[in-house]
Amino acid sequence: MTGWDLPTRLTVGGKAYEVNADFRDMLDIIGWLEGAEGEDLLPEERWYIAMALFYRDFAAMPLTDHPAAARALADFLAGGREPDAAPGPRLLDWQQDAPMIVAGVNRAAGCEVRALPFLHWWSFLAWFSAIGDGPLATVVAIRDKLRRGKKLEAWEMSYYRAHRSEVDLRPARSKAEQEEHDRLLALLAK
Repeated sequence: MTGWDLPTRLTVGGKAYEVNADFRDMLDIIGWLEGAEGEDLLPEERWYIAMALFYRDFAAMPLTDHPAAARALADFLAGGREPDAAPGPRLLDWQQDAPMIVAGVNRAAGCEVRALPFLHWWSFLAWFSAIGDGPLATVVAIRDKLRRGKKLEAWEMSYYRAHRSEVDLRPARSKAEQEEHDRLLALLAK
């Protein structure tokens, strides 16, 4: 894979497999890998589900090819770039930060990306990388300073106080918390 391609097929074990390359598919897969979905599952079970969602003909893939398929999925998620050997602490949450991410990506793309019938993950990542200044950059910078114990500037402290719920990364809801949340929403909808 190169940065100039937008692959929709990956070769694993000498066989080409069609993949679901739309950014919405990839965000769903990230949810499984990070444990936002299937929190009670083991990491290897979440990877299995992620691969089943990614490879269109995963059921036909030999078990012996699963480790290579997982590496290929990780490379694809990284946009074809070499993943960091030791990734740093988490400063972004794809679900929690979704409104800021969408706003920044839409601005970089010059259109409403969610309305597009298909947007390749790597194109989405390119626009995501081009976000630049804005609420997302501010929030991530403050998170990074807080994580490293750095002093916030006066305007950053003011922003943090006013937007603490956006800046602080929330832990994922437990299955019981999510069920209760869904139950209460259903009651409100009646």
